[in-house]
Amino acid sequence: MHDSHDFDQDDDQLVSKSQLKREAEAQQALGKKLVDLPAGKLEKIPLDEALLDAIQLAQRIRNKREGFRRQLQHIGKMMRNRDTAPIEQALFELENAHHEQNALFHQLEKQRDAILAEGDSAIQDFLEDYPQADRQKLRQLYRQAQKQQQQGKPPAAARELFKYLREVTSA
Repeated sequence: MHDSHDFDQDDDQLVSKSQLKREAEAQQALGKKLVDLPAGKLEKIPLDEALLDAIQLAQRIRNKREGFRRQLQHIGKMMRNRDTAPIEQALFELENAHHEQNALFHQLEKQRDAILAEGDSAIQDFLEDYPQADRQKLRQLYRQAQKQQQQGKPPAAARELFKYLREVTSA
């Protein structure tokens, strides 16, 4: 007869069908993310040649519905035989870089809007954070933007101010 200890060990080694299905779907979803990446970003992901070829094929047959679906399943199956941790890490870093870029863009927009609204005090605040910036250029762009706004002209100077802020902060 079996004692209860043997049954507990068997239960630990068995994985339910639903768990296997969830894992397979997760691998397929990861494969779909890879297929959706543009070529430039795909190059930054550590992929072996066979997996890269399968992803590129899926990208080419995207408009063939059934073939595309089967290719995604094939990629998911290929992913199950690989260590996906480096792939997931590289994808995370790519997505995170995009979010950081958006946050920086929004911060620059706020700084530009503050300069346009407050003038010299906001320019001084910006110069405290970025002493390499040119005070004269900032004040000149501010005055041009004010003049354009009063005359009802397109905000060319405001756009120029944004470009200059981006240039200074990325240096």
